Amino acid sequence: MVYTLLSLSVAAFAGLLMTRVLKPLKLPSVTAYLIAGVLVGPYCLGRLGIEGLGFVTMESVNDLDVISDVALGFIAFAIGNEFRLTQLKKTGKQATVIGITQALMATLLVDIALLLVSTATNGKLTAAQAITLGAIATATAPAATLMVVRQYKAKGPLVDLLLPIVALDDAVGLVVFAVSFGIAQAMVTGSYNLISIIINPLLEIVLSLVLGALMGWLLTQLEKLFNSNSNRLTLSITFVLLTTALSMLEFDVGPVTISFSSLLVCMMLGTVFCNLCPLSHEIMARTDSWTNPLFAAFFVISGAQLELDVFLDGTIVLIGLVYIITRSAGKYIGAFVSARATHCSDTICKYLGITLLPQAGVALGMCVTAQQLGEQGELIRNITLFAILIYELIGPMLTKASLTKAGEIQPMSEEAKNRRQAKLENVKNTPYERHEKPRHL
Repeated sequence: MVYTLLSLSVAAFAGLLMTRVLKPLKLPSVTAYLIAGVLVGPYCLGRLGIEGLGFVTMESVNDLDVISDVALGFIAFAIGNEFRLTQLKKTGKQATVIGITQALMATLLVDIALLLVSTATNGKLTAAQAITLGAIATATAPAATLMVVRQYKAKGPLVDLLLPIVALDDAVGLVVFAVSFGIAQAMVTGSYNLISIIINPLLEIVLSLVLGALMGWLLTQLEKLFNSNSNRLTLSITFVLLTTALSMLEFDVGPVTISFSSLLVCMMLGTVFCNLCPLSHEIMARTDSWTNPLFAAFFVISGAQLELDVFLDGTIVLIGLVYIITRSAGKYIGAFVSARATHCSDTICKYLGITLLPQAGVALGMCVTAQQLGEQGELIRNITLFAILIYELIGPMLTKASLTKAGEIQPMSEEAKNRRQAKLENVKNTPYERHEKPRHL
């Protein structure tokens, strides 16, 4: 436990230092945290073998999975706050059409490209693996996108559309992955299972939404019992933790598996809460300020979990590059075409697809499920890890650039810079004695 806490503190400190080191390059803090995680991970600082100085093994990184689970719960809760009915009346139809179209287009292009590659690699990549990777391509990482939006206080029509689409990706991805993976399993084992292909994923989505809605309603009712903002904040944090824990439950009822998606459950918790509770704006703002250190730790840990040895296998690099290129094309083309069809502005059509490229947590969960394919699952895992490594380092920068080009990240004005500098100078020149109690002779 001592070494785990030391490693976590070193990792968090390294993340903060990296934001300063990379500040001249104007890179998002997410990228800085990820790079810091790689540096303190098992493939860099961890190779020194000094417990507590860095993460010596991947097992020591995985010991902190609870932080990642909690962080993803708060991320989904924050994104659920974007589904206010007043906003959905304006963008709901567009977000739904674009969210489904761009996810299916990514799957289609990756499937076609990798099936062609499978015929040229003499069995190194099977059709079952290609179909599974195509399904994983649907997933978009909400964490990196949300952090970039928060860091730069991005506002505008593109952001209003982006966050609901990223949230919708989880539901679409669950269905597509379940169907594709069921077909892949049938190819490997020779037997089809309609329950795992159709019933289980649909049941998971419905039950996740029901559980999240129930917890959101309960949270709203309990908030009425407290008048103190600090108590309301504590209750909100408690409910996100509780909801995240409940969403991890899984059990079988006959041939049917009862399970939940933590992202969908916590997203629904935030959605119901923000629409029912009149104080949700204020409470969410307080929750956001509390979660910043948690998100920083989450991204540093995510960076430490990136396995750099995937670069040593030429086949993985080749297939990974095909996956990255075709998935990126699918996301961009799908977003562009559907945005145009739903009469979005030219700016949204041009830049929305680029902001949908980051990929991480949900994709990792899918490739863990893909391990059920045995040896074929290992290749899927390595290709997914390779793609995540590239997407997580480049994706936040592309998201920032797109939001800036779209005019939704405003550079600090000269007036604001002068006010900030004057404030710093005032603090710097304030005599220390001013803050001391008066001395009596």
